[in-house]
Amino acid sequence: MSVLVFDLDGTLVSSMEDLVATLNVVMTAAGHSAIPQDDVAHMVGMGAKVLIQRGLEFNGIDWTDADIEPLFEHFLEHYAANIAVHTRPFDGVVDALKAFREEGWKLAVCTNKAERLTLPLLTELDLSQYFDAVISGDTFSVSKPDAAPVHGAINQAGGTVTGSIMIGDSVTDINAARNAGIPVIAVNFGYTPVPVEQLGPDRIISHFDELAGAVTALADAPSKTS
Repeated sequence: MSVLVFDLDGTLVSSMEDLVATLNVVMTAAGHSAIPQDDVAHMVGMGAKVLIQRGLEFNGIDWTDADIEPLFEHFLEHYAANIAVHTRPFDGVVDALKAFREEGWKLAVCTNKAERLTLPLLTELDLSQYFDAVISGDTFSVSKPDAAPVHGAINQAGGTVTGSIMIGDSVTDINAARNAGIPVIAVNFGYTPVPVEQLGPDRIISHFDELAGAVTALADAPSKTS
């Protein structure tokens, strides 16, 4: 059984506003400057700790792991309480998920977001019902771009690596798919400092209405993993 493995932030859901708002609560509480959304967009999608690190660097702060931990805890606390103020699925996501399930696909989420945030967000947005497995950034000892979370998502969904496909928005997702030995479809509306066209995914879509066609095309064409 083949599995479609989806990234979360920037792929399934538009979460930037809530993430940036939380980052700025943390930054200003620590005495640093808030960061304009346009300047932080490329920082989203690699996990909260990386987001905080980049926020400190934006403020010209040299940081250590000890500096990050209290900010990370503040981030998790605030974000958990404000996880879906603005966050919504991208247009076409729900219809696409429904259609794939009706066609018999297994579906999984594989994100670098912490589990304590991933599961409540999926529940809040009424998306949990569509997925056979959810792998978060702390489910395993490693996270994307390591292959283990992708393989774990496929296994927990009851599928096989052969025939499965990754859908993501960044180099992290593309490299995770490559490492896992599966093809990858990239959305071009997500959170990445480098246009996905430059990252070499097997297919690119600009709306979830295009996903079914991209999946079908990959079934009939050799992927770059071969």
